[in-house]
Amino acid sequence: MFEGYPGEYQRSADISPVRKRVLFICGSINQTKQLHQIAMRMGDVDASFSPYYCDGALEIIRRTGLLDTTILGEKLKNRCLAYLRTYDLDVDYQGRRGRYDLVVTCSDLIMPRNIRGVPCVLVQEGMTDPENLLYHIVRRLRFLPRWLASTSTTGLSGLYDRFCVASEGYRRLFIRKGADPSTLVVTGIPNFDDCDRYLKNDFPLHHFVLVCTSDMRETFKYENRVKFIRKAVAIAAGRQLVFKLHPNENAARAAREIRAHAPGALVFSAGNTEEMIANCDVLVTRYSTTVYVGLALGKECYSDFDVEELRAMVPVQNRSAARNIAGVCAGLLADPSLAAPGIGARRQAGVHRTIMGALFPGLGV
Repeated sequence: MFEGYPGEYQRSADISPVRKRVLFICGSINQTKQLHQIAMRMGDVDASFSPYYCDGALEIIRRTGLLDTTILGEKLKNRCLAYLRTYDLDVDYQGRRGRYDLVVTCSDLIMPRNIRGVPCVLVQEGMTDPENLLYHIVRRLRFLPRWLASTSTTGLSGLYDRFCVASEGYRRLFIRKGADPSTLVVTGIPNFDDCDRYLKNDFPLHHFVLVCTSDMRETFKYENRVKFIRKAVAIAAGRQLVFKLHPNENAARAAREIRAHAPGALVFSAGNTEEMIANCDVLVTRYSTTVYVGLALGKECYSDFDVEELRAMVPVQNRSAARNIAGVCAGLLADPSLAAPGIGARRQAGVHRTIMGALFPGLGV
């Protein structure tokens, strides 16, 4: 899907000192590919990349392995690094070289101290988690770290200057949650801005019911997987059932459960999910961004979210999300005064989080 990357954007051996320096903070493979596409369209800049990272007390916790199923963990960190090295991209883990003119990050749930004060562009990856009890607790008790509520608090740090979002529907959602409207830009998001391209593929199956699983259990959320499998069996009603496992979940456990409760179903732990969606008749998900591919392609879709509400959130199909985001970044680099709308938000966020930050430095608050 990303043929041609090495030739289009590789690390340069001759870096001019006058070039602007940009740090791209990546995460999952999807997030890393998104930021890579943006970097390719940034023109003459000195781009460096890092896996997602934290600092202070949270970094100590990370080293114990307790966060290994998140984008802070070693498994996803190593996947990210392998991708970056495959395309010979410059790696500056944790942005240690410093003195960057701009930061582009895949998530603001954790904003390390060494990037605060640097102009920052936040890029929406995809669907955000539902507003559950933890979301409302974190919103009420603002000294608590945002990451306790997972991606439901995306965009609420105030520690960025521009937030590039998938659609007008998502812009309205983030504003309702409390994001500063002046920072939000509807650009579309890479990987989800041209779903029609997935219709041309080599996946051999057609006219099946596809189930895209989640990594809820691996990321410390409750899931009744058996109930979900049985729901998928009922929806299939005798049609061929295909399960595509989330890359971050325990594949062996998931396969055992599927064999026990959906005999005859096919299980894929690898492969291009979007191409599978393009060939299916029905898509069954829980809280997965893949539902937007199905909706964009006119598939019959099931989700734990209200499907009609999701239709309003579908990423814009403009085939130009990476270029649009690169343009937002270029604007900040060309005129740093454009970052002004983010300054007040940064100060406000700092006031709310002073207590927690003083007690537990580095928790990402």
